Amino acid sequence: MKDVSISGNGPTDELLQMVVFQLGGEEFGVEIMKVQEIIRMPEITQIPQSPEFVEGVINLRGRIIVVINLDKRFNLVSKEVDAHSRIIVVEIGENVVGMIVDSVNEVLRIPKSSVDPAPELVTSNISREYITGVGKIDDRLLILLDLAKVMDKKEVQEIANLA
Repeated sequence: MKDVSISGNGPTDELLQMVVFQLGGEEFGVEIMKVQEIIRMPEITQIPQSPEFVEGVINLRGRIIVVINLDKRFNLVSKEVDAHSRIIVVEIGENVVGMIVDSVNEVLRIPKSSVDPAPELVTSNISREYITGVGKIDDRLLILLDLAKVMDKKEVQEIANLA
């Protein structure tokens, strides 16, 4: 995983630091301040009668963490878990959740000025409500996720109860 900085329009342009990952053939980014850690795929214990997008729970150094599958959450075609698959451990509200992603590419600093609001028609199947914007980096587009909206309050509470 590399750390890259893209220069903005000047010295006053605020930089966003993002963890960039692959999911369903698209590149996504989440604020690095929301990410606690990135881990390889451990054994996941399934939970009966949990929401479809919940893969189960893991024991991360004595903490029980609920793991969600973002492919299922966003209705994307799921990729088989392989050596590149990772779990990004993030904070959603007051809860710590693991998100399964296809791979983690890099940590990227992008100027806030290069981020546009999510367009009406985003190239992926993901609902606009989950997206804070789209970052333009050279010839790449980076979909920036709003972790607070990936799950509604009821789902977050349900997941907190699972853990």
